[in-house]
Amino acid sequence: MDRPSVDDYFGDWKQREALVQEMIPVIGRLFSQRNIGIFIYGRPLHNRSVTFIMKSHRFVRQVERNEMSEFETHPVLMAMAKLDLRHAHIDLGKLTVRYMEHLETEGSAAQSVDDFVRQELAYLDGTKQKPIEKSQDVVLYGFGRIGRLMARLLIERTSTGEVMRLRAIVVRPGGEGDLEKRASLFTADSVHGAFQGTLRVDEENNCLIANGNVLHVIYANSPEEVDYTAYGIDDALIIDNTGKWRDEAGLGLHLKAKGASKVILTAPGKGDLKNIVFGINDNEMGADDKIITAASCTTNAIAPVLKVVNDRFGIEHGHIETVHAYTNDQNLLDNYHKRSRRGRSAALNMVLTETGAANAVVKVVPELAGKLTGNAVRVPTPNVSMAIMTLTLTSETSKDELNEFLRDIALHSKLQDQISYTQSPDAVSSDFVGTREAGIVDSNATIVNGRHCALYLWYDNEFGYCCQVGRMVYKMAGVRFQTYPVDWK
Repeated sequence: MDRPSVDDYFGDWKQREALVQEMIPVIGRLFSQRNIGIFIYGRPLHNRSVTFIMKSHRFVRQVERNEMSEFETHPVLMAMAKLDLRHAHIDLGKLTVRYMEHLETEGSAAQSVDDFVRQELAYLDGTKQKPIEKSQDVVLYGFGRIGRLMARLLIERTSTGEVMRLRAIVVRPGGEGDLEKRASLFTADSVHGAFQGTLRVDEENNCLIANGNVLHVIYANSPEEVDYTAYGIDDALIIDNTGKWRDEAGLGLHLKAKGASKVILTAPGKGDLKNIVFGINDNEMGADDKIITAASCTTNAIAPVLKVVNDRFGIEHGHIETVHAYTNDQNLLDNYHKRSRRGRSAALNMVLTETGAANAVVKVVPELAGKLTGNAVRVPTPNVSMAIMTLTLTSETSKDELNEFLRDIALHSKLQDQISYTQSPDAVSSDFVGTREAGIVDSNATIVNGRHCALYLWYDNEFGYCCQVGRMVYKMAGVRFQTYPVDWK
């Protein structure tokens, strides 16, 4: 076979680029006017750049090992746009692959793309059922690292505003220029880059206006002193990202505030509170639950992989070593700290410390009780961590078998939002800033020797965790999107 010329490669790329440029306004209209989320193997495409969408296609071609490209997805998307679709999440990548399989199987008898898409999405065509009866008001209590990223995520998902709206943030009283400083921290982030939108500061009304969303900035020293109804907010779901209150009594203070109805804590809870890792034990969330905790970033990263590996191969025992980015509870320079080692400079040292993630996994995956130990090392990077899971399995396996199993889970299971997979031979931590999955299996690093294995799992301990919290927020609010495929999410 003749090798393609440089011009062939360039021409092919320009054609695919042009197709994506045509797709973007269609994706935008479906999202902003019809509340239709378009995804490629779980990766959202609304408000995304041409390059991001092309990279998402490339990811599927590399990991799914098929030839799906913009040439295939473009006609499928255009066929979708002709239908009367509302309030749904549709995986364009999986719909396209299914059509490609249909063409290969049926040959000359295959349906046209319009007929195939109409048939596949017939259960969604013409339905007007909303994911929730009344739009859910959301309040962020605290506006630190997690709070600001949650704000970005919630604003990104506002769509038509019929499902969920971020209405306010609550912070401790500040000094002069407080609003401007908080706005600046929100719009420019040293790790995650610029906010993808516009922000205006309304000093007179003490509001931040982000992409048209009016966010009341409320100053308070304690949760129960806030009256949300004074701001037109009612039955609010409060996301507490301060970590100050961790038990039922402390978090229950939020429920004493006028206009508050439910609370999610973005940290491990104490006592009998339910610690939830979405995708693993979110079935334990009930309609009557008023306070739920989202466990830790590390627990969210490791629990899904440990769960599926235990289900398939069995885990006799294991050790989890977390190589974790430094956090705000450490000192920038050597100074007094009430906890051991954390007083030493975070920017200059690897800091050995404890983690409760291995024990916390047991609350989520009870069958692992007594089988795991864990520890952590804080390292001089600001974001993205790694969990090294050294496991003794019940049954023998091989590197190829274990990797293939995890690749299939990442692409074809309900855990595709929790487990991702990379084959990159040069992957490093900064490559995973902004990833939305709870954890990413580094397949090249996998080690297997009979029943003994070591798995290396990257995770964005800030944004990836926030995406898990966001999924919990939707479920706690009772939001139920119709999906394609029907068993997705």
